[in-house]
This record gives sequence, structure tokens and C-alpha cells, in this order.
Amino acid sequence: MKLLLPAFISLSLFVGLNANAQVTDNAALAKSILADSRLDTIQSRALKLLSGFSAGTSYNEVWIRDFNTFIKGSLKAHPKEEVKAKLLMFFRIQGDGGDIVDGVVDSTKANVGYKYRYSPLLRGWAAHKNTVETDQESSLVQAVKKYVDVTGDKTILTEVIGGKTVLERMENAFSYIQKDRWAAQYGLVTGATTIDWGDVQAESGWGVAINDKTKWCVDIYDNAMYVKALHDFIAMKPKSYTAKQNWAIVAANVTKNVRKYLWDKKAQKYIPHIYLNGSPFASDFNEKEILYLGGSICAILAGFNTPAEVKEINQQMVAAAAKEKYATIGITVYPPYPTERYPNVGAYSYQNGGDWTWFGGRMMGALINYGYVNDAYHELSPMLDRAIANKGFFEWYDVRTGAPKGSGDFRGEAGVLYDAITALKQWAIKNK
Repeated sequence: MKLLLPAFISLSLFVGLNANAQVTDNAALAKSILADSRLDTIQSRALKLLSGFSAGTSYNEVWIRDFNTFIKGSLKAHPKEEVKAKLLMFFRIQGDGGDIVDGVVDSTKANVGYKYRYSPLLRGWAAHKNTVETDQESSLVQAVKKYVDVTGDKTILTEVIGGKTVLERMENAFSYIQKDRWAAQYGLVTGATTIDWGDVQAESGWGVAINDKTKWCVDIYDNAMYVKALHDFIAMKPKSYTAKQNWAIVAANVTKNVRKYLWDKKAQKYIPHIYLNGSPFASDFNEKEILYLGGSICAILAGFNTPAEVKEINQQMVAAAAKEKYATIGITVYPPYPTERYPNVGAYSYQNGGDWTWFGGRMMGALINYGYVNDAYHELSPMLDRAIANKGFFEWYDVRTGAPKGSGDFRGEAGVLYDAITALKQWAIKNK
């Protein structure tokens, strides 16, 4: 399937917007944004939901990959000390090798099929790590940066936990990736084969744990998250602090290697995977036809692309979403992997072609950063409409039926929408 389609193809979800989709006057666009009552409605509802810290009301755990995306909203709903304490939990149960867990949970509720770890530095809590994904370390550093940006409180960086400061522990997390999750021949971060940003591997068995069938690979999501975290660390560390490595050089080298190995210049898109010990897919399957939307968004946020490439990537996303009646640019991948190729996650379900505002909503900040504000506003609009229509923040949506799926109180979606709306409002206020 060829995904380089015309620049903008209307979706049924966009019908009500296309009449004025080509607004070019900044003042007029700003006026429209500030007059849109949906923005206030969504933010108000989001803050109510962000009264808690778990990924959603159907989850017991506080997940760092989720918390990273709703921490700004949390800081509006909680005292900063409470948010800070939750962040520090992940450092208190950090592995000896520097690795960061996925989730922490009250030890009395540690009853899922994970392999739990415990620490005397975090009594009463258990934690677990998804071993097929490589985004936990990066997510925690990014979350700390958001905390510092919003509160101005840099004391978190010098907090001492088990004889090490948070700054030292963040560096240990970076070093863990270089030691245990590194493809030396490419100079890039590695992980198990998953779908885009997903955390369920293709191979049979417990999908979130490495096993003897795991196929190791390099992908855009893990590397984008790592570089973004490195940039965040560099930006917030005190000038007086002497880092263990020149992390700016590390970030520059990963960026260069992403462009060399993962960016398809001709197709103007990122390839899904580079395999290190064989592919989980048969040779007759052309995986490169699949567009990875979430990882591409993270790549833009990491600064991997030029403004022209950002525009082209966005056009491909809109075109892909237009192929399904109820899709937005939150669709994880397109086309989805056929179920027979990826039995752990069937086609059009969950992370295999499900539509996640949790990731699609992040594109709005990226577009605004590059000056594509009109695109951001109109691509966000159907996400707002369905959140209002479904009276909740759902994990994902079926692009064929429009039905909401998963937790109906998913804080990741609430946080991403809150941040996207904040970015739009800030731009509008400056340009009204």
C-alpha cells in the first residue's frame, strides 16, 4: 500500500471543520481558538480526573510512561510536594544497574502476573518492569523536566536517595540504556519488537516479558524518547554539576544515526524496525509499508526533522487517518499488522491500529512548535468531539466503529489533551 497520498483528505470527523480549515490569518485563528468552549470543557473535566495518579481508575499502578504525559495537569490538581513524592518513588525503587520500572503499586495490590521487585527505600510498595520496551528511563527524566519547568523547584535534582542524588540516578538510567539496551553496530537504542510505541511483543507468550523467542530491534520511538530525555537532562542540570558523560554528544550521535538508519528519505517516513537477531515476520511480509504515527510524533518532538519534513509527515498521518471512517492521527499504525502476522495483538485492536489520543494529541504541540497551528487546531478537533460525546477519556477507539475501548477514565488521554489545549491557548493569547 502506498501511503504518500494527497496533502489533505477529508474525514467524516473533519466535515464540520473543513469549511474554515484554511484560515491563514493568525488573529482570526486565535479568535476561533479562544472562543471554542470545548477547550474549557475538556480541561475542566481533565483536571477532575487528574485527582489521582494511577493510569486510570481501572488500574492500581502509577505508570511512569503515563504519568509523564499528565504530570502538568497533576500539578494543577495537587500540591507540588505530592507530585514530587510520586516521581521520587521511581528513583527509590530504581534497579542497581540503573534501570527504571514501569509501574509502582501498593504491595497489597501486587497481584497481576508481573515479576515484582521491592526495595527498603520504598516500603509498602511493589514495582514491575515491562522488559520488552525501552522507554521507562526516558519517561522518568522527561517527567522530572516537566515538574521543574512548571514549579521552578530544582531541589528535586539534588534530593539524595540511597546515597545518590536524583541527578546521579538519572545519569545511571541513561548508562543502563547504553549498557543493556544498545545496538553498537548502529549506535542506537534497542528493544524487543513491538508495534510502534506499544509494549506488547509479537512473539507468543507473556507479551510484556522477554523470552527465548524475542526478536531484538531498533525503532524510532525508543530512540526519540532517549534523545528527548537527554536534551531535558542537559537543559535542567545545574552548571555546577559535572556530568559523567558529555550527553550532548551522545544525543547528537543518536540523532545522526536515526537519520542514517531509520529515516527513509525517499518515502519521507520512518521505517518500522531494523532487526538484530532476525525478524518475527515471514520474508513475504513488507513491513516497511506500515506508517508508524506515534513514534514519528515523538521523533518530531525530539527534533529529528526539518519543518518541511514535519509538514510531510503530518500530511501522511492525515491521509492515513482518512482511510478509516472514525480515525484521527491518533491511530497507532497504518495499515495495521494482519492478525496472523501479529497474533498477540489483533488487527484494528489496542496498539495494532487502535486510535489513541494519548499519542495523537502530542502532535499538536509539535505542530505548534513548527508554526502549523491551523493544522494542530483542526486535527485536535475530532479528538475533543469524541471525548465530549463519550463523556470520558478513553484509552483507545475503534477506527471502524468509533466505539471507545479500554478504561473510561484514562489519565494519559486527559493529560495529553490538557497540554495540547494549553499550548493552543497560549499561542492564541499571543496572536489575538
